[in-house]
Amino acid sequence: MSTLPEKTWAIGLFLAFMIIPIISSAEDIKSSDGSVAEVFIQNLGDKALSSLTGNNISDQERNKRLRDLLNDNFSMGTIGRFAMGKHWRSASDKQKEEYLSLFEDLIVDTYSQRFREYSGQKFIVKGHQEISKKDTVIHSEILPPEGSADDAPSIKIDWRVRFKKDEYRVVDISVEGVSMIVTQRSDFDAVIQRGGGKVEALLASLRDRNNGEEPKEL
Repeated sequence: MSTLPEKTWAIGLFLAFMIIPIISSAEDIKSSDGSVAEVFIQNLGDKALSSLTGNNISDQERNKRLRDLLNDNFSMGTIGRFAMGKHWRSASDKQKEEYLSLFEDLIVDTYSQRFREYSGQKFIVKGHQEISKKDTVIHSEILPPEGSADDAPSIKIDWRVRFKKDEYRVVDISVEGVSMIVTQRSDFDAVIQRGGGKVEALLASLRDRNNGEEPKEL
């Protein structure tokens, strides 16, 4: 589990998903460029903030928008496989297919419920670090709404963006230095270990969670 206080982690991770960048067409991007990626994340992060928050849209519409954003802009297969860790190799094809579907449902359900509670935050890009030919980390910060208490914290978000096939995809988000997928991987591994090392234990927990039940393991 994260070493951050639970409330801080939950808010930070929610805000990270809330500013999912919307990926433009491949025609607009010809090569990986940190400066281009910064502007790209800043402009489209602002757009996501305005489209996914507040009470002016229904929960059903919010769910749809979030699911579309995830599928269009995050490498959900890469993220999901990493989150399952070594257990991915032992899962059957049928289990892998169900797991990726349940994983996506978990993300959509969890964060859609919180979107309507937040509005007025400001998202700013603070720079970038090119870590390989394909991967760039975009540093950003979430500032509290104007009029917030003086001690209202800002939250640092790092986006790991991968350039592949003429487009950018987000493959990880770090909140205050804590990786989303590394944390999720640890949590999922603990569920599987408590279930005797069986992938089915994780699938059962995800099914319960997505059916509105709160499993003890997650």
